[in-house]
Amino acid sequence: MNKLELKISYTELDNENELSEDEKQLLQKAREISNSAYAPYSDFFVGAALLLENGTVVCGNNQENAAFPSGLCAERVAIFSAGANYPDIKIKTIAITCKSKLFLVNEPLSPCGACRQAMSEYEIRYKSNIRIILQGEKGKIRIINSVADLLPFMFVAEELKK
Repeated sequence: MNKLELKISYTELDNENELSEDEKQLLQKAREISNSAYAPYSDFFVGAALLLENGTVVCGNNQENAAFPSGLCAERVAIFSAGANYPDIKIKTIAITCKSKLFLVNEPLSPCGACRQAMSEYEIRYKSNIRIILQGEKGKIRIINSVADLLPFMFVAEELKK
C-alpha cells in the first residue's frame, strides 16, 4: 500500500486592492450579476463573470427552480453561455462571488463539484488553465490558478476511450 499526498497552492489576498484593475472589474461584474440571480428558495445569490482571451466578459448567475435539479449554478450559466456564443475563444479567468439574505458570507466559497467538472472540460478543451477568483460578500479573496487544483482527479474524455 502506498500512501500519497496531494497538495495544491493558492493565493489569499486581504482585499480587492491587491488585484489588478482587470481582476477588480471582473469581480465587480460577478458581484453585480449576483444581484439579479433567481434564488427564491435558497436566498443564496451567486454571480460569475468570465474573462475571455479576446477581452469579452460573459456573466452568469444562479437560476433556481422548484424542481431543484432543474436549476443551474452561476458558473455553469456563464461557462455554457461563453461556449455557445464564443466557442473558439479561450476562457482566461472566472470571478465568482456569493451572498445570502440569511447570513453574511465573509469567506470565499468554492464552486460545487458539478461546476468544477464543467469548468474542467473547458480547461481541457482549450488546453489552457482557467484562473479562478473567489470572494464572498466581503473579506479575503482566494485565487486558484487552475481548475485542476480544485478537481485534481477530474473525469476526462480519455477515460471514455479505454
